Amino acid sequence: MIIEGSLQASLLRSVVISLFTWRRAEADDPFDDAERYGWWGDTYPAQANDRIGSRLWLLRRVRLTAQTQRDAEFYAREALDWLIEDGQVTHINILTEQVQSNRLNLGVELVVSDGQIVRFNPSEQWQVIYAV
Repeated sequence: MIIEGSLQASLLRSVVISLFTWRRAEADDPFDDAERYGWWGDTYPAQANDRIGSRLWLLRRVRLTAQTQRDAEFYAREALDWLIEDGQVTHINILTEQVQSNRLNLGVELVVSDGQIVRFNPSEQWQVIYAV
């Protein structure tokens, strides 16, 4: 079976929103100023403790190490787990690759119920959006 275009587009849009909306930092998260950020809509969630976005923004000024790579994977999985909980996908693979000393690539593979995989590569998305 081929994944219907609208389903694939919906899943990719969900990934973009989930990864690139800034989730509020936890009280014990290290951050470099007094602002914990976060999406205002999380103030009054429809379900208790339901939060949108990721904490990937916390990595914006840290040195790229193996721990940073593990943190990026954790934050991405945390942001996308709702797709499994809500039954939209059956499995999520988070792929990270340190390309240079200052660059970490992040990719996502979503496995839908029939076993097909929807791949998301943010760098490809930005190239299309900004015609790079």
